[in-house]
Amino acid sequence: MGAIGLGESLLSKGRRLLVISPHPDDETFGCGGLMARAVDAGCEVAVMVISAPEALPQFGADEAVVGGDRRRSEFEAAMAVLGVRDHEVLFTSDEVHMRLDAMPQAELVGLIERRAGYAFEAFRPDIVCMPAPSYNQDHVAVFRAVIAACRPHLPADKAFASLVMEYDQPQLGWGAEPFHPNLHVDIGATLERKLAAYGCYRSQIRQEPHHASLANVERLARLRGSEVSLAAAEAFRVRRLVL
Repeated sequence: MGAIGLGESLLSKGRRLLVISPHPDDETFGCGGLMARAVDAGCEVAVMVISAPEALPQFGADEAVVGGDRRRSEFEAAMAVLGVRDHEVLFTSDEVHMRLDAMPQAELVGLIERRAGYAFEAFRPDIVCMPAPSYNQDHVAVFRAVIAACRPHLPADKAFASLVMEYDQPQLGWGAEPFHPNLHVDIGATLERKLAAYGCYRSQIRQEPHHASLANVERLARLRGSEVSLAAAEAFRVRRLVL
């Protein structure tokens, strides 16, 4: 029997991958290729979006405000492209969006751990992906909450993810929080699906040379791939790996 690569052992049938995203589109930018690979491998994949408000002001876009229905429909379309059937949005209030840092951390941790539809206790993920901290206050709040929810404990006491990692984010381009990845995932076979899924977020895509442009999503994947001699890759920073 030939050797089984680490990627194949982690992304095998029956494994559960939970991706936690501050807002719709972050999950696809950061790990759309990984999700597509996981779906193809027979993993159970779920996405938890924390906030998608009813009215979102736009900067440099054609529309002054994008409604929540459109944001959520774009999210659902992106998930359909990736083949992810299990997903949820926790908050749709304008009062919460871009104010997650003002929410008591215990409340956000409790949702992620126990109360959300795809909370750890309900979904029991083997792999958890969260946003790397950046200059976006919602991203920082979500990162801190997920880190707290993933804190070490006895697996017999509560759901325990053996792999916890942060995914790449467009806001990292400012350099406010250095991102030094220590895991690269080959997405050469799923890059086109990642790009098609990101393309569903028409209200969020910006023109070149903006970091949220569709061209930059591909450019970053190619760059991350070149770091490890692959055609395309997604980069992650591992916080915990138990084999």
